Amino acid sequence: MCLSIPGKLIAITSQLDETFRVGKVSFDGIIKEVSLTLVPEANIGDYVLVHVGAAISTIDEDEAKKTFELLKQLDELHELEDDSEK
Repeated sequence: MCLSIPGKLIAITSQLDETFRVGKVSFDGIIKEVSLTLVPEANIGDYVLVHVGAAISTIDEDEAKKTFELLKQLDELHELEDDSEK
């Protein structure tokens, strides 16, 4: 099953223009680099839903935290594992 996982945008690492941006997102301390192309409105500190390496929407902080905790309880955070952990 494919999931979108909520995380907090902590940095914008590359910005070719207003459309093509890349940022670092924290998923409970696990940092991943993601495309921000689909969320031009996202700013540092915002929560975003990430699916296959791309942020697909912004999300309310409370909802993001509830969803992330539920995914942890269901053991559905396999996409966050490093290749070395598999």
